[in-house]
Amino acid sequence: MSPKTKESKKIATYSLIIMGVGFIATIPFQGSIWIDLLQGGFEAGLVGGLADWFAVTALFRHPLGLRIPHTALLPNNRQRVTNALVSMLKNDWLSKESIQDKVKQISFTNMLIPLVKKEIEKERFKKTISKLLRQAIEYVEVEKITPFIKKQLEMTISNLDLKKLLDRLSSVLLKEQVDEKALDYVLREAETWLSKEETSRRLGAVTMNVLSKVQVDGVLQFALKSIQSLLNEEKMGNIVKNLLMSGIKSLKHAEEPNRKALIQYIRKQMIGMSENQQLVSGVEKWREKLLANWEPDEQITETLSKIKQNVIEIIESDDFIERYLMPMTQYLLEKVEENQEAIDSWIKVQIAILVERNHAQIGNLVQENLDKLDTETLIDMVENNVGKDLQWIRVNGAVCGFIIGIILTAIHGLISLV
Repeated sequence: MSPKTKESKKIATYSLIIMGVGFIATIPFQGSIWIDLLQGGFEAGLVGGLADWFAVTALFRHPLGLRIPHTALLPNNRQRVTNALVSMLKNDWLSKESIQDKVKQISFTNMLIPLVKKEIEKERFKKTISKLLRQAIEYVEVEKITPFIKKQLEMTISNLDLKKLLDRLSSVLLKEQVDEKALDYVLREAETWLSKEETSRRLGAVTMNVLSKVQVDGVLQFALKSIQSLLNEEKMGNIVKNLLMSGIKSLKHAEEPNRKALIQYIRKQMIGMSENQQLVSGVEKWREKLLANWEPDEQITETLSKIKQNVIEIIESDDFIERYLMPMTQYLLEKVEENQEAIDSWIKVQIAILVERNHAQIGNLVQENLDKLDTETLIDMVENNVGKDLQWIRVNGAVCGFIIGIILTAIHGLISLV
């Protein structure tokens, strides 16, 4: 029992004792109007005090231990009282409608945004967020992610539409004028190769070898023999080299018909890449071979580890908070402010759903906590919370009885005189 309840109980007991002592003390002095008034007041106060004591005590226990009917009301009706309390709490004080109506009046974003803005400026908040981010990244186990990444890559490669891929590649190549660039590259490489000193000798040797194997009759046979006798490998190589160099130089000119024809041919082949069954089949076989022999686990793990380490280094850098974290936080807050109504509406809907699904748990929780208490503890809790006011009922009963007793005695005396 709380100190305040004990003090109130003492006051109530003292008031009852005063009334009893006063009533007994005035008995020998009856006959005087003033004594009779006091005696009537003390008598009524004693009756009122005893009646209220009985009533208050009967709520919690049997008065004087006597099992008088309709006493010890709380122990005898505990289940009914707790059920009524739970019902009142669940259906009246904390009904679904009252909770939902209250939630509708709350602007959650208006409450949270100023708080967040205030907190993000604090150095402790910045360090805490940075620490949490670093710990979250460190917690990631790249070895466990590797199989997932590998599977996704394999699925992506397997599901690639090769014709669409080749069409896209063709469009990019044409847009970048790869046909002309490829031809120019080949011409430059050919010119570089022809410019080498040993190229003439090799060309001459190859040409002379080819001429020696040519099988012709008559005049042509005589002509070939004459050329072979007049020219050696070096001279023949220089002739072929000069012919090739002349051809390369002419192909370098943008308006050269042969160049245009060659580029047109290359372009036609590029445009028709997706329809080239041989090319598509070759790419398909290459894909199947790649997937069959592909073991990228080590490379994926290594790449993920490097990414993880790079992210940690960025988080630990001195300018991470001001350069990355704060702008991102400000951006998110701006987006929240721009969509306050939608966010508030979503939060309220979620709370309404939560209340709808779990409202019965309020009563269940109260019922569960009440059932855990034994009767004596429950009575003590009630007395601690409302006992002070109940004890003052006893005081008020004694005082009111005293005043009413004086009034009634006075009325009785006046009637006797009449």
